[in-house]
Amino acid sequence: MTQPSELTEAIDKVAELSMREWLQGMWDATIVWFNGNYSEILIGLALAAAIVMAMIGCRRLGERLYRRDRSMSNWISVVGRTMAKTRTWFMVAISFEAFAVYANTPLLLTALINLAFSISMVIQIAIWARAIILGIIEHRTQTDEASSEALGSAMKLIRVLVTFGVGAIAAIVVLDNLNVDVTGLIAGLGVAGIAIGLAAQGIFSDLFAALSIIFDKPFKKGDAVSYDNTTASVEQIGLRSTRLRSVTGEEKIISNTNLLDKEISNLTRLDSRRIKFALGVVYQTNPDLAARVPEILEAVVGEAGHKFVRAGFVGFGDSSLDYQLEFDVMSPVWDVVYNARHTVGIGVFKRFAAEGLEFAYPTQTTFTAAPDGEMILPYADVKMVATEK
Repeated sequence: MTQPSELTEAIDKVAELSMREWLQGMWDATIVWFNGNYSEILIGLALAAAIVMAMIGCRRLGERLYRRDRSMSNWISVVGRTMAKTRTWFMVAISFEAFAVYANTPLLLTALINLAFSISMVIQIAIWARAIILGIIEHRTQTDEASSEALGSAMKLIRVLVTFGVGAIAAIVVLDNLNVDVTGLIAGLGVAGIAIGLAAQGIFSDLFAALSIIFDKPFKKGDAVSYDNTTASVEQIGLRSTRLRSVTGEEKIISNTNLLDKEISNLTRLDSRRIKFALGVVYQTNPDLAARVPEILEAVVGEAGHKFVRAGFVGFGDSSLDYQLEFDVMSPVWDVVYNARHTVGIGVFKRFAAEGLEFAYPTQTTFTAAPDGEMILPYADVKMVATEK
């Protein structure tokens, strides 16, 4: 491939000639080239035409693939839209490049074709790269409606950033092919990028955090999440912040960066929720009846339609025999879990009343001793006094 320096030398030689002499020289060189390469020229033209037709066919195929699914929900759509971005001028440039290589074109014409091909190749690659990057982003976020909604507010800014980045790289490569010193330009772009990054680091930090939420999907709109001392449902994932509705009704607004820095529990993705009850019965309970408490609790949970896990004696309390009940509610919805806890609790209360089991409550018994250690009542003996009628 002829380098731009060769083109410059050829142009310098032409500049030394008059216009008439230059045109005459070009004509003579063309006649000589045509007469000496007649068959190669015909084959080169046929090859160029075949390349153009093949690339047009590929572009039409890409358009059909893209029309089948414009939502970008699969990789075929991404590839199809990228193929559809192939430009006609690039097809012409690559066909002329193939023609120049095969037909042994004159030096000046070869240099011009090579330069045009290099510039068109860089620009076309930039167009393909932009389409691929945006396609990947849209594909990763089109799997659920909530992610698409969240991305909509950021997509315009993403397109601008991608277009600017790809375009800047393409411009530098094109100028470098034209033998332009791009060192100062690269340094200037670097300084400008640092300045913009420092000035808007908070905005970019929240933007990238929003993209991280969309891509990694730790939660989505409608999910119930818990972090710190907050339990809330996600209402909106925005460009800078996420809005949540707490279980007590307040709207919580937190920046995306701060939210991702926390340990988040996604309660919606639970297959079930476990409920634990601590309860106690009085020490005066019959031992045989006390041994049946786990069996009674299991029956109550089963009658309520929930999954019994375990129940048993856990310790001797200050004023009670302590038991613990654990069961699973097969639903991630908090209202269902709340109602299930109520149902089981009332069921236990009724069943204990039917079985003669008494719930313990904090009590304290005081014993008084005489100086000699004999236990006595905490009050003096009182003799009944007869009253006159």
